[in-house]
Amino acid sequence: MRTSKRTQILEAAARVVEREGVKSVTFDSVAAEAGLTKGGLLYHFTSREDLVQAIHQHLADQWEAQMTAAAGRPAREASPTERLTAYTRVTTHSATRAELLFMLEGSTTPEHAAPWGAVMERWAPPSPTTDAGDPVALDRFIARLAADGLWLYESLTAERLTPELRRALAERITSALDHEDK
Repeated sequence: MRTSKRTQILEAAARVVEREGVKSVTFDSVAAEAGLTKGGLLYHFTSREDLVQAIHQHLADQWEAQMTAAAGRPAREASPTERLTAYTRVTTHSATRAELLFMLEGSTTPEHAAPWGAVMERWAPPSPTTDAGDPVALDRFIARLAADGLWLYESLTAERLTPELRRALAERITSALDHEDK
């Protein structure tokens, strides 16, 4: 299946961010990376903000697709434990620089945070703020924090974990989830 021009543009923009950061996303830099004219880019995105918002959505969609593949089903069809297990397996892999920069940048703007938040809402257990006395909710949230911590550790340090160690850590994190799904 051929990749759409829009997808090619979004992937080119992610490569620009990998090399040069979010501020480097301009129509000129992305058009050059995608092998298009600036006019060709403007056909798909009417403003830089439209392009940046589409990049957030594209990266969040890719992340969700990885979790859907890991779970073997969409979030709406998976149990809470299956969702968290998929989240843990995917999240224990280090992020790309583009993902990190966009997640950080997105956290300061509600519109940019929305695609990431929607994925988190479907796959990750919420903070147990309503009932801190629920041990199942606490265990699930601790597993989420452990997976997030591993993701940040490897994403922000020079150390690269072996695939075997990463898999063992993901399994160890999810082994705490032996509770019945509610």
